[in-house]
Amino acid sequence: MGSTAQIMWGMLFGAIGAGYFIYGRKQKNGLALASGIGLMVYTYALSSPVWIVLVGLAMMALPFVIRL
Repeated sequence: MGSTAQIMWGMLFGAIGAGYFIYGRKQKNGLALASGIGLMVYTYALSSPVWIVLVGLAMMALPFVIRL
């Protein structure tokens, strides 16, 4: 079982990841698609809320930093 913070951050980044996934699929943007999948999945591997937030913010910024 995770803490409340882990669950809430996981839900937030999972919802954002779903948005990235839908956007990437419709626009045929592979990086946004991969970021969306990553955002929906990575919270299962991390246990610290601090790391969840840091990795989530990095994955959210990735499609804007790297333009393909």
